[in-house]
Amino acid sequence: MFTYINPDVRKRLIAQGKLLRIDESGQLIDVHAPEPPSGLSINLLGPVPLPIALPSVETTVDWYATVRSTELGRVESLASKLRERGEQNLFAHLVSPLAINSVLVIGKPAENCLIRVHSNCLSGDVFGSQRCDCGPQLDTAIARINADPAGGYLVYMAGHEGRGIGLWAKAATYLLQDSGENTYQANRSLGLPDDSRDFTDAAVLIKYFVGDKPFRLLTNNPKKIEDLTRCGLHGITQEKHVSGVGEWNRRYLHAKKEWGHRLDDEDISF
Repeated sequence: MFTYINPDVRKRLIAQGKLLRIDESGQLIDVHAPEPPSGLSINLLGPVPLPIALPSVETTVDWYATVRSTELGRVESLASKLRERGEQNLFAHLVSPLAINSVLVIGKPAENCLIRVHSNCLSGDVFGSQRCDCGPQLDTAIARINADPAGGYLVYMAGHEGRGIGLWAKAATYLLQDSGENTYQANRSLGLPDDSRDFTDAAVLIKYFVGDKPFRLLTNNPKKIEDLTRCGLHGITQEKHVSGVGEWNRRYLHAKKEWGHRLDDEDISF
């Protein structure tokens, strides 16, 4: 199952082992097979050699784009109709319902490697916003994994903007924060959870790349470890990950500490 790519190219990618499909346990399954009873399978496209240059590191990684089969199925139906009508110019409209997650394979992952599960943040990762620490955390995570003898992976979760509330609601929370609320109070004012992220897909991808081996997770958030453990991952060792602390995000980081993130006062001083 794949979307709006020429079917002949799709066949070639499958034959080359560049288009794979895994079930919820991280095991390879037939790309043509029906959806498993669990209703969860993930397609992986890659690896794509990707040279990257960030403030803290320049390296080349292997990039995998990943997406749930159910999402692809819905879009494939629309793509077929547009193709029949000769309206391929409208394919750009099909990308909006897709949450395309990514995996970066960094270095040569070995026993007890480093992993960062990073929630996407347009304002921080792309625009360089200093209202959060997301951009520096992304940069530093890749640098740390690249420098570690055991290498590892960065799992980039595309559907996690604003701890799962989406970019539009996140913009509203920023306005509420400017009126005095902290990041969690702003969510509640909008009638939204403190954190609505789903780490199921991240866990499945880690199962595929790491299996049942132990690994070290770059995070300050105990909930992330609890959620991944609930999804069947074990042997997780937390490694503190503090970066990009400044005047604009200090209040935000203090709110995280009060909410339960494993941060010390000296971690968020500058």
